[in-house]
Formats: sequence, structure tokens, C-alpha cells
Amino acid sequence: MKGKKDSRGQYGNPQGYYDDPRGQYGNPQGYYDDPRMQYGGPQGYYDDPRMQYGGPQGYYSDPRGRRPKKKKMHRKLKFILEIILLLILGAGLFVFAQLGRIDRVKLRDVLVNTGIGKSGYRNIALFGVDSREGELESGTNSDTIMVASINKWNGDVKLVSVYRDTYLDNTNGEYRKATECFAGGGAERAVNMLNKNLDLDIKDFMTVDFNGIIEAVDLLGGIELDITEEERQWLNGYLVETSQVTGVPYTEVEYAGTQQVTGIQAMAYCRIRYTEGWDFKRTERQRTVLEKLFEKAKAKGVTGLIPLVGTMMNYVSTSMSNTELLSLAAQIGRYNIQETTGFPFNQQAANIAAGDCVVPVNLAANVSQLHAYLFGDEGYTPSQTVQEISDKIISDTGIQ
Repeated sequence: MKGKKDSRGQYGNPQGYYDDPRGQYGNPQGYYDDPRMQYGGPQGYYDDPRMQYGGPQGYYSDPRGRRPKKKKMHRKLKFILEIILLLILGAGLFVFAQLGRIDRVKLRDVLVNTGIGKSGYRNIALFGVDSREGELESGTNSDTIMVASINKWNGDVKLVSVYRDTYLDNTNGEYRKATECFAGGGAERAVNMLNKNLDLDIKDFMTVDFNGIIEAVDLLGGIELDITEEERQWLNGYLVETSQVTGVPYTEVEYAGTQQVTGIQAMAYCRIRYTEGWDFKRTERQRTVLEKLFEKAKAKGVTGLIPLVGTMMNYVSTSMSNTELLSLAAQIGRYNIQETTGFPFNQQAANIAAGDCVVPVNLAANVSQLHAYLFGDEGYTPSQTVQEISDKIISDTGIQ
């Protein structure tokens, strides 16, 4: 059949339909063939001199006779990613299930003095209770009272221990020891005591039974403490009672100096209060143990903390939701405990109507110093509420 032809002989010449003088299209060598033998030549459909596609060795083959491995590699990578995703989801579900076991206490009526609030900081109250009956909400004094202040911008954390025997307004018109607030009104009253007396805006808390500290230290493989000879003797004494209460066996600390301690040894160390420094030194020991625990937990990373989460839930009470707790845990790598201290900065021990108390020497001045320490707010002027409490303490005790 004779096809159409133009002056250039490009289309429909005798050599074949769609052929041109260059022999690129439709020449005797095959439909869609060219001198380079790249497409449709005798070697096969979609073949070229490199024998990469469709040659005698096989469709999509190379000179070595092997099929390309890209798809296999992609399948393997996809499979590995799926396994990782399943592990992450499984871990997440496990953590959520464990967090659901936490004793949750909603703070319904949080007291904050007028005009108080520090943007850029999150303040959380930490309470440690030595409960014989597992009471985490009330009914027992809070042996440990701390404020953890987190700088949201850089992750810096500062810890302040409020001495348990500090003479303060207990929020109900009484002036007594700070520790008694938790026993009489639980975490909500204790949080309100801190807010009212210290001009803080705490809206969340966490309470930990001291048994939980023992478990945490052991699960993290122990912590390192520098123990003096005087502390060693008292520590071994406290080991006996602590073991009787918790049922955890113990080994005495045999020598002074820096050493690795177990959970029950760390707990006994926290309870020492009869060495030089008395209760002030005891709160320092508690902060030291908390710092050591934090550093060990931080080194484990989020996934490494999963066993710890499962164990600690029986010993924790908090106002924070699962989402808030997971958010804090996810950012553990950026948190750094910068400084710790005790409050009041200036104080005097006195035996008054409320018992043996730690009396702030001018509460208002101490609160001003606290805000400079926590928030860098130099020259802070305490609220009218704090000033009135400060005047009342001076009136009750004669200490100013």
C-alpha cells in the first residue's frame, strides 16, 4: 500500500509507514527502530546495546542477569518502618494504660493572690509522703514540700524546698506548720498554702509515696551519693525502720564516701534529720536524691522509662492529665535542674504555740528574694496578702 509522502520523504515512503531518510522510524529493522538499536530492534522490545531492558536475558534485566533490587529494598525498608511504628504504638498504648492507674485529684478551687502570675514559667508542687497506709490524698503529713519551676523557653528547672515546719497561714485562718495542710486538707489545701504565702500561681501537683522512690532508684540501677561518716551511722539506723515498714530487705552502708546506693538506702538517706543542719540539711538531701534520680531517668530516654512508668503508678497521685504527663516526659531531654535551695532563706527556729517551728524572718522579704531566685524578678514587691501574713507572723512570734 502506498502511503502519503512529502518532499522530504519523511512520511509514508516505500521503506515503511512513518519512515524518514534517517531510517529512524519504520525501517526494515523493525517498527520504531533507529540506528542506535535502542528501541524495538532484533534484540527485543525496549532493548538497547547495554541489554538493560527486555533483552534475551529477560525483561528488565541487566548484563549480569540479575533482576533489579530496588523494589525488594523498598519492601524491606517499608517492613522495618512498619515494625518500628507498631512498637511505638504498642509502647504508647502501654504507657497510656499505666497512666490510667494513677490516682487523679482535680484541684477544684485553686487560690491565687490578686495580680499574680509569671508568664513563661510553669510551677508544679511536689509532695512526698511517708504513708503507712498508702494514703496519697490526705491523712498524712507531707514530709517533703517542693516547688519545681520550669522555664518554658529553655527547659531550665529550679527546685525549692519549703521547710515542713515553716510557720505560715494554713489558708483557713490558722497559723501552723506548713506540713499540716496536706494532712488536714490534702493536696488542694497544700497548693493553696503555697500560693497564698509565696505569691505563686501553682495549678498542678504531684504526690509520691516514699515507697515509690525506693522502687524508682532500684529500677534505674541505683544512684551515687557522697555519704559522710555521721550520715552513714544515722542512715543505717533508719534502714531498720524503713525495711520494717516497706518490707524491702536492706544491706548496711559499710563505709563513708562516694558510692552507689540502693533504693532503700537512698530512702533512709532522705530521712536523716539529726545531723548538723537538722531539717534544713534533710531537705537538701531530698533534693540531692531527686536530682540524681532525674539525671538517671534523663539518660534512659523516653522509651527506657516505660518499665519505670508501670511501677511508679501505684505510688503517685496528681492533678495532671495523661496528655500533660506525656508532654513532660517527651521533653525530658531538654530539662536541666539548674539550682536548688530551701525556703525561707532567712529563718529562725522557735518553740511557739504551734510547736517547734521555722519562723520566716520577715516573710515579705523572703518572698521577694524567692521571686528573684525563681524568675529573675529583682526588686519584686509582694502582694498585699503576703504583706498582711508577714505582719501577722511578726505579731505572733515577735520575730522580724
